Amino acid sequence: MKIDQFFNGMNISAHGLSAQRKKMNAIASNIANAETTRTEDGGPYTRKVVLMSEKDAGAFGGVLQTETYSILTTDRNHIGTASVGTRGPGTATSGVSAEETIDESPFKMVYEPSHPDANEEGYVQMPNVNVVNEMVDMISATRSYEANVTAINAAKTMAKDSLEI
Repeated sequence: MKIDQFFNGMNISAHGLSAQRKKMNAIASNIANAETTRTEDGGPYTRKVVLMSEKDAGAFGGVLQTETYSILTTDRNHIGTASVGTRGPGTATSGVSAEETIDESPFKMVYEPSHPDANEEGYVQMPNVNVVNEMVDMISATRSYEANVTAINAAKTMAKDSLEI
């Protein structure tokens, strides 16, 4: 086993930590600006969303195809050959990518005629941020972050124990 393959699990978890940190930053920004009706662009604050995707799609299927034990499928499309990578066994994907985008959902209209940003009818465009949803997303991101930390600690423990053999 090559030494660089030994750290694949840690690298994947490190990418997961980075992605969850980016998600937590977007959530914190959303919560902080949940009542911001005027930004530098002139309109209300627009909710930020972090979209995550696998960086190396198909590598898992590639590992399955190259294993010594053949996997029987009832349908050849279950493990497609079009997206199968050329990686061999023992290699792993390079983690996840997290891209921050803007939520395109409509703004909330709140009747508040005394507000400085109210229109002629007395309605104010409020940000498209729901604090309850943001808190649920924050808890989810926190749990995912903790799971990645646990995976890194397990990999460290395995590495330490293997050096003691």
